[in-house]
Amino acid sequence: MRKVLYILGQLSDEDVDWLAIAGSRQKVAKGRTLVQQGKPIDSVYVLLDGRMSVSIEKLGVVAKLGAGEIIGEMSLVDSHPASASVAALQDSLVLAILQASIKAKLEADIGFAARFYKAIATFLSDRMRGTVSRLGYGEDGASLDDEVELAGELDENVLDTVHLAGSRFDRMLKKLLGTG
Repeated sequence: MRKVLYILGQLSDEDVDWLAIAGSRQKVAKGRTLVQQGKPIDSVYVLLDGRMSVSIEKLGVVAKLGAGEIIGEMSLVDSHPASASVAALQDSLVLAILQASIKAKLEADIGFAARFYKAIATFLSDRMRGTVSRLGYGEDGASLDDEVELAGELDENVLDTVHLAGSRFDRMLKKLLGTG
């Protein structure tokens, strides 16, 4: 869940509302592959409910995802095919936002673009730091990919927006699930 805090914490309420409106809810049945490694993808996904696994050929499962995880952000940024496969471990629900819609919004709204790219850059930077640490190049290994929260793990900019991000994600869920 902490990953979505990075993204939604940087965006405005209007940005989050736009994502909810621009996206569509999709059910992903247990066992179904949402993203196939090496294949192009046309959407960015927010995992709203359920569990998914991330696997890489020759390595197997490298991560498990829960509510609030972002899927497909790297392909949005660099236009390369998916670097891993993502499959549902249980019946899941995602918000799918077409890359074309996001790219059009980025072109039309410079404020959104600045906030969105800062959020993605922060998110990917943390992922890289965690990877480097797990490979033995760092000392503490603290990362958003870890299940354990360590003191001082989130930087000050993120801490300032955590409460906003959490309420934004809750509001988005209620709107998308029709419960609020």
